[in-house]
Amino acid sequence: MRKWHRWITVFFGVFMIWMAFTGVASHVTALWPAGEQAGPPPVPQGFVCPETMMCRPKAPPGGMKSLVGWFHHLHSGEEFGPLGTAISLMTGFALMFFSISGLWMYFSMWKNRKDRSLKPGWFWK
Repeated sequence: MRKWHRWITVFFGVFMIWMAFTGVASHVTALWPAGEQAGPPPVPQGFVCPETMMCRPKAPPGGMKSLVGWFHHLHSGEEFGPLGTAISLMTGFALMFFSISGLWMYFSMWKNRKDRSLKPGWFWK
């Protein structure tokens, strides 16, 4: 299990760092304060809007809000086509594998340590 854990880490570690960076950047840009909001674009002359607000044009996204969509596409791999999406999916599976195999290795080492009765607890030096 250790051998698989180490070899898969070499390949997927780069993609996991990429996904962590783009995920954090996506959340930071989504939570960033909006600041000065631009008003809606001007309406054409002669246009009469009914009482509801639904017909008014919305302002185009700009600044940080446009970065959210871009970082989301980078994070999910959609920006790189089907291969990027497949690598993103495989990186998610790799993260699950690393979590399960890491716990498996930890508990097997804890179970097999020689002086377990001398040192109570879950951690050792």
